[in-house]
Amino acid sequence: MSDIVQYAHRGSAAVVTINRPDRRNALSRALIAELTEAFLRASTDPDARSVILTGTGTAFCAGMDLDELRGTLGDEADKVWDDASKLSALYELIYTLPKPTIAAVNGAAVAGGAGLVSVCDLAVSVPDAKFGYPEVRRGLVAAMVMPHLLRHVGERAARYLLLTGELIDAVEALHLRFINAVTNPDRLMDAADAWAKSLAEGGPKALATTKDLLRRCSPRAMSVEELARGSAEPRLTDECKHGLTAFFEKKPAPWVPK
Repeated sequence: MSDIVQYAHRGSAAVVTINRPDRRNALSRALIAELTEAFLRASTDPDARSVILTGTGTAFCAGMDLDELRGTLGDEADKVWDDASKLSALYELIYTLPKPTIAAVNGAAVAGGAGLVSVCDLAVSVPDAKFGYPEVRRGLVAAMVMPHLLRHVGERAARYLLLTGELIDAVEALHLRFINAVTNPDRLMDAADAWAKSLAEGGPKALATTKDLLRRCSPRAMSVEELARGSAEPRLTDECKHGLTAFFEKKPAPWVPK
């Protein structure tokens, strides 16, 4: 594991820290692979009763690494599908992890970063964090996160977030039940610690069974593979290419009314 993901222990919890502050902790292929490795490690770590996910710098995770994404615009379908499958698998790994997971949101959690928050069991945020799914504004589709977002906020709020691409602040995210609490930056990890200590009072098998039953109680109309496909296919369209090109050139997308 390189230094873009740090793995440490804090009391009874494993702490997984995204460490790409110069890129606002954006999800590159390497970062997705290392986060997957870190959560697999945590799942069998005898010293970890829960897992805290956080970031360094001013952002929790700004979504996909758009510079890397720019280089994939001409990729074949198989490669695009592989990228989507790996991110979808990471979300599923975190969501189904037998141990409780806590997102300690230290800053902006946008697009794929908001997806990481949504698959954690609990989430605490600093007040100035922003949350949202701006994918449609680039010609992309936030397919993989839809079931997780729907579970937290319901269909009305999910439609607003996914269709408008607007960002919301931490207070609104708390109101929508996307996160559980808001605290000052100097108290963020203390708040996560308090939850980790509370979780450690539960029996490990009882916690794992509770998580599994909660997951099975939640209806899911689409498979992980279908959701990954729903994210991958729009990346192959001209609309996506035009939208991303406009974004990189800091211009309005061609479909935006003049």
